Amino acid sequence: MVITKATEDSEAGVLPATEDFDTMGRFIEEMVDAGVLLAAEGIQPSATGARIYFDGEKRTVVDGPFAESKELIAGFYLVEMRSLEECVEWFKRCPIQPKGGAPTNIEIRRVFQPEDFGENFTAEQQEAVLERRAKATGAKG
Repeated sequence: MVITKATEDSEAGVLPATEDFDTMGRFIEEMVDAGVLLAAEGIQPSATGARIYFDGEKRTVVDGPFAESKELIAGFYLVEMRSLEECVEWFKRCPIQPKGGAPTNIEIRRVFQPEDFGENFTAEQQEAVLERRAKATGAKG
């Protein structure tokens, strides 16, 4: 998963320009054509969201916006690559252009696969996950 970080502009609800959609669209199309893109979405500013804090049985809900915009997520790409190095090479070309010259970054993190859990994740549990996934996506299994 490639996580794009929020900026002051994205948290303020500043939308991309038409040219930005075109530029990013070309990059996304390259990944689609290469067969590596599974999903890509932008996320609305934290002012439209909420956080739920867990403390034992207690649940506390806090509405956005949240401080520290540089720690917030603005969007994500879900990609399937052969290696971290391949993913880094792809996303070094990502046409992210923050407004006002402020630096930004993206974060690349591996999504867990069943084999990552070893024997703690039984065959029955793995099958149950596949069944739930199929049900959630409407796929016939």
